[in-house]
Amino acid sequence: MYWTKIFIPTLRDIPQEADTVSHQLMLRAGLIRMHMAGVYIFLPLGLRVLNKIEAIIRQEMNAAGASELLLPALQSRDLWIRSGRDKDIGEVMIRFSDRRGRNICLGPTHEEVVTDLVKSFVSSYKHLPLLLYQIQTKFRDEIRPRFGLIRGCEFIMKDCYSFDRDEAGLEKNYQAMYEAYGKIMKRCGLKFYAVEADSGVMGGKVSHEFMAPAPSGEDIILACEHCGIARPYKEGAQESCAKCGEALKKTNTIEVGHIFKLGTKYSVALEANFVDSDNNPKPVIMGCYGIGVSRLMPTVIEQNNDANGILWPEEICPFKVIILPLDVTADTIWSEAQFLYNELARRGIEVLLDDRDERAGVKFKDADLTGIPFQIIIGKEYRNKNLVELKNRRTNEKISGTPQAVLEKL
Repeated sequence: MYWTKIFIPTLRDIPQEADTVSHQLMLRAGLIRMHMAGVYIFLPLGLRVLNKIEAIIRQEMNAAGASELLLPALQSRDLWIRSGRDKDIGEVMIRFSDRRGRNICLGPTHEEVVTDLVKSFVSSYKHLPLLLYQIQTKFRDEIRPRFGLIRGCEFIMKDCYSFDRDEAGLEKNYQAMYEAYGKIMKRCGLKFYAVEADSGVMGGKVSHEFMAPAPSGEDIILACEHCGIARPYKEGAQESCAKCGEALKKTNTIEVGHIFKLGTKYSVALEANFVDSDNNPKPVIMGCYGIGVSRLMPTVIEQNNDANGILWPEEICPFKVIILPLDVTADTIWSEAQFLYNELARRGIEVLLDDRDERAGVKFKDADLTGIPFQIIIGKEYRNKNLVELKNRRTNEKISGTPQAVLEKL
């Protein structure tokens, strides 16, 4: 991809509405633009990152035995009234009536809809277990949308639902999701803690939050950096790790995932029952497993940045390499840039060629700002010695070599 063929509107100054490091960098690096408070447009670079995060999630969900489907954003409020959550969720839900007079909401989550779906299929223990997931846009009328994509009115979530005949089946699926979430967070380049948490309006007795340390995080936990154990912060709480005795550190975090053992809260309310092997009717036992897909991107940036911009982990970077010909009007430099671009593309490496007729300083700043892991710089050294420079964005390590040597290094 050539820079001039892809829409990357970088900014020099920090936008006034940006209140966290990730929000500032996402706007400045041309990843997103605000449409209105709490609602954002994903620009091409941001969408490439989002697509890679979604691909990781799909791979791990599929590996854990879940099947993907897509539930509707428009939902009947009747289901929410039957489950009792219409009142519980309050004004966060966006409600309206259509021209037919139907009571409708924009889905803030999908427990009711998926339970009603499964109810129409599951009638016997032979139909269980069942594990379904989706990646979809959710809508919530936040009182104070802020922090960019971290707290918005429209956001993308992965939600997965398990349906089992007994508690043993639920435990098996719960542990499978717990392990899958750990793999997802690590592949996205996140440091995180899994914390036993309150289930809130979701219901159920057991839940775990996946919390990523970040200075801008609104949630506070007590964490042992030695053991990786953490728990919610409460005033007057024990300040040492129960496992190793080390002092627990008060840590600001962002919630990026939450898994719940729902039990029969929704199946009883919506009459989702099955007949067991003894021909007895029983409610389906459920679990729910959510990840804030669009929230992962700013959270990764909160943990991976420096004074010059973003430091993308390689598995979710928009491109792996950016080529910087410092004088595109010089035939030798431009020809080498095209050669390297074609060779990298041929080898299956995602590469961006900055073909702008801009000053070297502008190209360097934009390359650092967008956080692409490796930079190939073609300038005076190529003219004089046929050498190009390879820069590691994260470490700032630079090496000079022939174009072929740099290709092999990458």
